[in-house]
Amino acid sequence: MTTTRETPVRLTQFAHGGGCACKIPPGELEDVLGGLARHGVSPADTSLLVGLATGDDAAVVTLPAPDGAPARAVVSTADFFTPVVDDAYDWGRIAAANALSDVYAMGGRPLVAVNLLAWPRDVLPFDLAREVLRGGLDVATEAGCHVGGGHSVDDPEPKYGMAVTGVADPERLLRNDTGRPGLSLSLTKPLGLGVLNNRHKATGERFEQAVATMVALNRDASAAALDAGATCATDVTGFGLLGHLHKLARASGVTAVVDTAAVPYLDGAREAVRDGYVSGGTRRNLDWVAPFTDFGDADADTRLLLADAQTSGGLLVAGEVPGAPVIGELVPKGAHSVVLG
Repeated sequence: MTTTRETPVRLTQFAHGGGCACKIPPGELEDVLGGLARHGVSPADTSLLVGLATGDDAAVVTLPAPDGAPARAVVSTADFFTPVVDDAYDWGRIAAANALSDVYAMGGRPLVAVNLLAWPRDVLPFDLAREVLRGGLDVATEAGCHVGGGHSVDDPEPKYGMAVTGVADPERLLRNDTGRPGLSLSLTKPLGLGVLNNRHKATGERFEQAVATMVALNRDASAAALDAGATCATDVTGFGLLGHLHKLARASGVTAVVDTAAVPYLDGAREAVRDGYVSGGTRRNLDWVAPFTDFGDADADTRLLLADAQTSGGLLVAGEVPGAPVIGELVPKGAHSVVLG
């Protein structure tokens, strides 16, 4: 079956941004959410293991277990965004992999997803929407995750993603608040997705290495992290490596030291920064983390790449993951949450 690469429609031209760069800036989002973690179900109810408090990747709730049965937890998340590539099928695959990633980032296994689709029905043909949904279904199928329907709205701007429900062992979760000094930091996918996607939007150039990275599931990385005994992780998406690392270090009460020379990048990423293909989301990320970061001797381009708004990025794991580069370590809390070396 052919995809939409033969059509002249460029989906990225129908969006004000692209992918996870369209997230509400982290500082503004924290202002909106401030205080909400104190509301809801009675504090005496301890079934909510992970909620708003630490800004983790998904919510986790324990299930009552019959006598003698192993404990179970439900992992719940949702993620959607505007087109990050022009090809509708690839956009669907990327958005699905990105949504599923939140479950893997918690150490869970996705069970069922529902589609979230916003579509300008009077502007874009529905055969493109079908290709988006087909891409999402194919990646969910690869993950062994059912797709059970969803919800759609007529919207001036196309958006797609999924709400995903998974399961996990509550004694073997990956959380962003369990890091401790002495642990290495591993990164399972290279950076540079944001600047390459921004170049794609501006020029129409297609970067196969970026698409292959974004559609790759974080399933194996999650399993490898759990097998290695890791308890602390997050995925690297719209807030960039620095933003997500700051949140992990803050939640864990530690400082993260990054060896900038060890951080992997996609081919063409540095050239894209040099040529100015940097999103507003990336610049907002850098502004947000600046007060909490000791940049050392890192040059301007490196700072932007480390803050680059990723879409369907890899896992950042406190611990060594076989096959993944070690990019730094956690140390006792200092004056900054992140230190570049």
